[in-house]
Amino acid sequence: MTRIWSAGRLTYPALTLTALLSIFPIYWMFVVASRSSDAMGQVPPPLTPGGNLGANITRLFANPDAHFLTGLVNSTIVAVSVTFSVVLFSTLAGFAFAKLRFRGRNALLMVIVATMMVPTQLGVIPLYLLMTKLNWNDRLPAVIVPALVTGFGVFMMRQYAAQAVSTELIEAARVDGCHTLRIYWNVVLPALRPAAAVLGLLTFMTTWNDFLWPYAVLNDPENPTVQLSLRALSDGYYQDMSQVFTGTAIATLPLLLVFVVFGRQIIGGIMEGAVKA
Repeated sequence: MTRIWSAGRLTYPALTLTALLSIFPIYWMFVVASRSSDAMGQVPPPLTPGGNLGANITRLFANPDAHFLTGLVNSTIVAVSVTFSVVLFSTLAGFAFAKLRFRGRNALLMVIVATMMVPTQLGVIPLYLLMTKLNWNDRLPAVIVPALVTGFGVFMMRQYAAQAVSTELIEAARVDGCHTLRIYWNVVLPALRPAAAVLGLLTFMTTWNDFLWPYAVLNDPENPTVQLSLRALSDGYYQDMSQVFTGTAIATLPLLLVFVVFGRQIIGGIMEGAVKA
C-alpha cells in the first residue's frame, strides 16, 4: 500500500514539465509586453523581459481607440456585481432545494437544470430585443442583469448543500428559535463557503473573459469592457503587437489576483472534504 501511494521517479519531472508548459505562455506574454513589436519576428525569440514595459503601458492607456482604462473599470464593475449576485442567489436557492420542503421542488429543479442545456448563442437575439425594449443598450445593466443567476450555480450549490449541511443542525437551529434567513446566514452559508469560493472564482473568470454578449449590446466604442478594448487594439491594418500583449497582460492580472485570494479557500475546501470522507 505504501508503494502504491508513493511518488515514482518520473512523477516530479512530469509535474515540472507540465507546470513549465502551463506557465510559459503567460511568461511569454509578459516578455513581449516589455519589448517592441519586432520581438515577435525575432529568431530565436527573446526569452528575457525587455525595458519597454513602462512605455508600452503609457501608450496603451493613451490609445484613443481602445479606451482601456474605461474597459478595466467596466469589467471590474460587471464581474464583481455578477459574481456577488450569482454566489448569493445560488447559495440561497441551493439551500432551499436541498433542505426545504415545498410543492413543486423537484419540477423547478428540473427546469433549472434544463436551462443548462440551452446553448448561450440561442439566447443572444431574444435578450438583445429585450434590452432594446428596456433601453439598456450601450449600458452596463444590459451586461449585468442577464447573468445575475445561473442554473449551474444553483445546481452546484444544491448538490453541495445536500451533503455538507446537516439536517439535524438545521432542526436544532429551528428549535432555538432561528428563522429561515438566520439559519441560512449562520448555519448554511459557513458550510457552503468552500463551494461558494469555487463558484465565485469560476463566475468571475467567465464574466471577465466574456466577449460575445458585451460585443452584442455595447456598441459605444467609448464604453467597452476590457475584452472589447483588446479587440479594438487588434483592429486596423497595422497591429501593434506590443500593445496587444501589454493589454492582455494587464487584463490577466485581476484573474491571477482573484485566484491567489480564493486559492487557499478552494484548497481548504478540498482538504476539508477529504477529511470528512
